[in-house]
Amino acid sequence: MSPTIMTIIAIVTIVIWIVATREINQSSEEKNDRKTVMLMVVGSLLTFVLTIALFQTIDFLRFN
Repeated sequence: MSPTIMTIIAIVTIVIWIVATREINQSSEEKNDRKTVMLMVVGSLLTFVLTIALFQTIDFLRFN
């Protein structure tokens, strides 16, 4: 994966986690559970993608 794409994914992931944190910290009356769950799922998936991409860039883990 190119460094530019990884950078964009990292920035989007950070923004999603910030929005998710703010959504979680809202009072019960203002909280949207569906939005919170979606933000958590998307944030987790993007974090997983970044983790896999970063592990692939480590040379000693390559078996080529």
